Amino acid sequence: MKRSRINQIMAEADEMIRHYGFALPPFAHWTPGEFKSRKNQAANVIGARCGWDITDYGAGLFDEMGLFLFTLRNGRLADLQRGGGMCYAEKLLISRQDQLSPMHTHVIKAEDIINRGGATMVIELFGSDDDGNFAEDRGGTVFCDGIRRDFAPGEKLKFAPGESVTLMPGDWHAFWGEGGDVLIGEVSTVNDDETDNIFREPIGRFSNVEEDADPTHLLVSDYREWLV
Repeated sequence: MKRSRINQIMAEADEMIRHYGFALPPFAHWTPGEFKSRKNQAANVIGARCGWDITDYGAGLFDEMGLFLFTLRNGRLADLQRGGGMCYAEKLLISRQDQLSPMHTHVIKAEDIINRGGATMVIELFGSDDDGNFAEDRGGTVFCDGIRRDFAPGEKLKFAPGESVTLMPGDWHAFWGEGGDVLIGEVSTVNDDETDNIFREPIGRFSNVEEDADPTHLLVSDYREWLV
């Protein structure tokens, strides 16, 4: 993705988030220079990989297959492993109309996916085989706003603003906006986007960035290069 396009997506996303009554934390609006000068103060933000995350899954077709994310907070895997402490994470996502977030599952993370505002959120679901692999012929069970719902393999569940679904490890899912763009909330156990996204197809998790402009704000994938 071109950096100029990433900058544009950030500005549009910030506007949509504000439209629905949310505000991003102050570090979201730091320039790269401010982030670098405050990297010691922001060590927890950097280590937890909180911040801007815009992906086209390495395919270069953001409008067709992509996702905007902002990680607001993220816990520690060590706490999750010992069963106490900061075991949770929270994100805001924007899924654009007909923009696919492709079929994937998680090994560790359980998550609530919440339609926070906008159009209809569609989630396509499949179950796993006994080894946790994608199973085209298996459905499963999820909880929608706490209410049990069984799903058939490939069933597409639709969620209006305010509605949500709880997905457990092994629930294979893809999602997109129907009828318009959707602001999505994600509340989950500790999030590790580098190792805990298992895609059905062999695709990447992050974008390859073409530096045709200076970054307005850093992506989480920029931290290693910029904040050394």
